[in-house]
Amino acid sequence: MTPLKLVGGFGSPYSRKMRAVLRFRRIPFTWIMRGSPDDVGIPEVPVALIPVLVFPGEAGRADEAMIDSTFQIKRLEKMFPARSIIPSDPALAFLDALLEDYADEWLTKPMFHYRWKYAADIHKASHVLALDRNPLMSRETLAKMSSYIADRQIERLRVVGSNDVTTPGIEASYRRILGLLDLHLVAGHRFLMGKRPGASDFGFFGQLSQLAHFDPTPAAIAAAETPRVVSWVSHLDDLSSLEVDDAGWLSREDAVAAPRPFLIEVGRVYARFLIANAHALASRASEVRCEIDGLPWVQQPFPYQGKCLKWLREGRRALSAGDRKFVDSALESTGAESIFRELN
Repeated sequence: MTPLKLVGGFGSPYSRKMRAVLRFRRIPFTWIMRGSPDDVGIPEVPVALIPVLVFPGEAGRADEAMIDSTFQIKRLEKMFPARSIIPSDPALAFLDALLEDYADEWLTKPMFHYRWKYAADIHKASHVLALDRNPLMSRETLAKMSSYIADRQIERLRVVGSNDVTTPGIEASYRRILGLLDLHLVAGHRFLMGKRPGASDFGFFGQLSQLAHFDPTPAAIAAAETPRVVSWVSHLDDLSSLEVDDAGWLSREDAVAAPRPFLIEVGRVYARFLIANAHALASRASEVRCEIDGLPWVQQPFPYQGKCLKWLREGRRALSAGDRKFVDSALESTGAESIFRELN
């Protein structure tokens, strides 16, 4: 088959997520750095975001491109059934999707926060991300590019909710997820979804490829406190050699116990934000104000995460009555069940 094209960046957690997905699934693809000399002839997408996944056109038609890693994964599942990363059990697939959403939409907060808050992280990211496009650029061009990147990204901290009020909560949540992953691995669980990775594993990997491997401040924390997690991230980057079978997914019994600490963390932070954000969007408020994990939280409303709440609720409603009952029992008393209560 004609290889797909994945247009992204080394410093993009979602690009790294999708590159790891394609590697594990053994789907032929070409990796193209956004903004590099190879980034030509790529079809336009609705929003200038990465990664862009380009599918070959059929019967002479033009290539087709799409964004959004979650929907890219779903498209790939329909095209390539082998080595799926979505559990065959619909209830387990829903829990996997919930954890993937948490990784994509909450763990990106500490990722962006650390990168653009601390001087050492800002210096590394602004220079290396510029050089990723062209490692041979002149020093003068690099100085201009790094300054432009830093100014633009620091200004966007407000979008993800990183500020003086939220800093303690963001940094505490990062340390907790490192600890939870470490305990999960120590208990003998190689992946979140069993003996083979699910979409949630790649969601966690994408954010941690930056937090635990690239950005100096959070990487130092991970290396000092949870080196096992640092190694896990290295392994997730390329699982093309891993052999899997259908027996590798968690059983329903294990699916209640093994992911529960992570679901409690979803309820502790992400569920509270999703609901407060939805209230702010519904009332057209200029700020999201709530309490998360006993700490104040304030940021501007995030419309995309309003869509995430809608999609999660639609996913639960689409389950059969029996599968929905199992999911509800798995979520009971985690705090994550609050996501599926209608807004008052």
